Amino acid sequence: MTSSSNNRVDAGERTALLGHISHSSSFSGLAPHEQIEHGAHHHHPKDDRVWVRWPMHVVRLTWLTLVRDYVNLLLVFVPLGIVAGVLGWDPSAIFVLNFFAIIPLASLLSFATEELAATMGQALGGLMNATFGNAVELIVSIIALKDNQIRVVQASMLGSILSNILLVLGCCFLVGGLRHREQSFNSTVASTMSSLMAVASASLIIPATLYAALSKSEQSARDNILILSHGTSIILLVIYVMYLYFQLRSHADLFEESNDAETAEGGEGEEEEERLLNPVAATVALIVVTILVAICADYLVGSIDSIVEKTGMSKTFIGLVLIPIVGNAAEHVTAVVVAYKDKMDLAIGVAIGSSLQIALFVTPFLVILGWIIGIEMTLHFQTFETVAFFISGLVVTLLIQDGKSNYLEGGMCLGMYLILALAFYVYPDDVDEGVGGIFSKLVN
Repeated sequence: MTSSSNNRVDAGERTALLGHISHSSSFSGLAPHEQIEHGAHHHHPKDDRVWVRWPMHVVRLTWLTLVRDYVNLLLVFVPLGIVAGVLGWDPSAIFVLNFFAIIPLASLLSFATEELAATMGQALGGLMNATFGNAVELIVSIIALKDNQIRVVQASMLGSILSNILLVLGCCFLVGGLRHREQSFNSTVASTMSSLMAVASASLIIPATLYAALSKSEQSARDNILILSHGTSIILLVIYVMYLYFQLRSHADLFEESNDAETAEGGEGEEEEERLLNPVAATVALIVVTILVAICADYLVGSIDSIVEKTGMSKTFIGLVLIPIVGNAAEHVTAVVVAYKDKMDLAIGVAIGSSLQIALFVTPFLVILGWIIGIEMTLHFQTFETVAFFISGLVVTLLIQDGKSNYLEGGMCLGMYLILALAFYVYPDDVDEGVGGIFSKLVN
């Protein structure tokens, strides 16, 4: 059992609070089990009373789920954040408490999604992971969109992309490069992802150029930008569906080559890995955690205006730097851990794959959602945001095109991210001029 347990931890790249947790098939899923002895541990004998068996088993599954990762220690902030919001505490306290509360909830949401996806087969499982991979950012952005916080939504979307392709990828290259002189990964997959990122960059630049062209026109630039944004969002969603089919079906072998090799190195133990939760238990966990994330995110977003007034931080900085940390913290740690273990294809998939989900799925979805509920959410980002996205995508494309990485490339990515974070910290919210305004001045 010790060997099986170690394989499980390595496969999921998790850090458990307990050094040894038995994952016997009798404990997988939600169905009550017969209590037996495991080594020196003696469990209570079988009790046929339903009101005794089910609560005991639910408590045990909850315990095993919570102790699997150190980040779950932060769950203490969940009730504190909710109480702070209900009782109307100081906005700073509400923001900070719910900020730390969402970090472990994001980790649990990811875990429940993986457990549920593992029972659905490769295609449906991959679609499940792709859909819920950035669920926290999606929930926070939907709530912000409902409150007409369009600046926060746009900044958080761009911040999630930049944090993944610069901060996370940079940490992966740096940490992996400090242990290994040079690491390699599938350059074909990386090039495909880079090309998709270029398309996403174009989807932000084109609305800006249209704004410049319409700056002296009698037609309403706002209405035309809305039409372009709605049409572009639909096209991006179609491209994302094509990408999913490309990755999960038609060209799945390209994405599985390296993973198969890593599995072979790890032995057959990982293939025989037992899941902790069955579909019913995973679904229940997914629903409960999603509700908690929505509650905490509601209080978090509701306190942003007061935080801006009190601290002087801009909404752009909060959305671009702070909120992405909330939703991606656990995922970031996972990517760095696998990079340290020289599993760079998996690390690249986490970092750039997550960015593509934001750029090709979440952002267009929010534009369409805003269209439905009457909020003018567009793809026309401000000048500095669009330029930052384009330059960051260009830097990453140049770094990964050779299929190799080292610590120097990681340092360059991190340096780029820190420069952008510092620039956004001093970037004011009252800059209404888009890229089109800059173009117009250049023409004049």
